[in-house]
Amino acid sequence: MAMEYFEECMDREDKYHGIIVDVHLDKVRLNDGSLAKREVVEHPGGVTILPVDDKGFCYMVRQFRYPAGHMILETPAGKLEYGEDHYGCAVRELSEETGFTADELIYLGVFYTSPGFSSEKLHVYLALGLHPGRCHLDEGEFLNVEKYSMDQLMDMVMSNQIEDAKTIIALMKAEKLLKQRGLE
Repeated sequence: MAMEYFEECMDREDKYHGIIVDVHLDKVRLNDGSLAKREVVEHPGGVTILPVDDKGFCYMVRQFRYPAGHMILETPAGKLEYGEDHYGCAVRELSEETGFTADELIYLGVFYTSPGFSSEKLHVYLALGLHPGRCHLDEGEFLNVEKYSMDQLMDMVMSNQIEDAKTIIALMKAEKLLKQRGLE
């Protein structure tokens, strides 16, 4: 049986309060009683949605990502407001970024984006039964909506043309379910 480990926060020093994240330097007590430091980026979390039409085409967004320094192809996504329900956030972000509403939003699970230093968790949804509408992007948000087959997207994952981790996870989680429903 695997050993269970735990780290107890003994002290927290706030380093930065930002628009999206807060950064803390924590002093923690380890299992053996020794002390260590942990840098923590607190993030409210978010959602990502893979919209798929009745012919099996997936709708993606391509936008400039400043930290990466270039345009990135990714699943539509957005940040949760503190205390916001992730399902409601998924409905909102799908509409804002693609204009779509969906008959069905299927929850595919949650994952930590980088648990070594961040509290951020992303909830993954598959959107089916799409109805087109108009995008209504946030102020300062610019993106292109693009349509691909699942095969094209998986080829792009394997050839490193898709670099975004949430997108890769969403595609991998959705692929099996789409096959079962005959939409892939």
